[in-house]
Amino acid sequence: MTTPSARSTNVVFHPGTIGREQREELLGQRGMLIWLTGLSASGKSTIARGLEARLCSGGWLAYVLDGDNLRHGLNADLGFSDHDREENIRRVGEVGALFVDAGLIAIAAFISPFRRDRERVRSIVGAERFIEVFLDVPLAVCESRDPKHLYEKARRGEIADFTGISSPYEPPESPDVVLRTNERPVEACVETVYAELVRRGAVR
Repeated sequence: MTTPSARSTNVVFHPGTIGREQREELLGQRGMLIWLTGLSASGKSTIARGLEARLCSGGWLAYVLDGDNLRHGLNADLGFSDHDREENIRRVGEVGALFVDAGLIAIAAFISPFRRDRERVRSIVGAERFIEVFLDVPLAVCESRDPKHLYEKARRGEIADFTGISSPYEPPESPDVVLRTNERPVEACVETVYAELVRRGAVR
């Protein structure tokens, strides 16, 4: 794992007068980062949006950080090399930490293929505020879904460094939650993650 070199000089961190605990009290919830990881087409975005809707309908403030969406803005300058993937996840981890500090429930949906990058995010946010959700779906199932025809293009060699085909995916060794979207409906998967939030005291 590499750490980006600091280019800013003469900068001082200024702590605020309002802390996370006060913001959480105001919102009536605990800040948390839910990290959905898995192959393309494993169902990350579907679960993320379903969970966001489930939380907001219950009066909890949640927001989805979606991999494709952030590559239209914050991470538009990054490609899919190992180095760029690492920087992609580092940036999202830092953004997620800000959301958690604000007392929000952030739901990140990223392939995030490398364990070291996911562990780095856990260390940034804090283990007690980080829920790693592994969408454990076989490659064959993901490839059969292929809503964006990405696997098809990768098999033809039109997409380089495609996770699961020409680039590796390292599954979590001890995920907090495991979802098999090929075996259970979306609603049941969403409720499983929601139950983990309740168990952690993030929501009731």
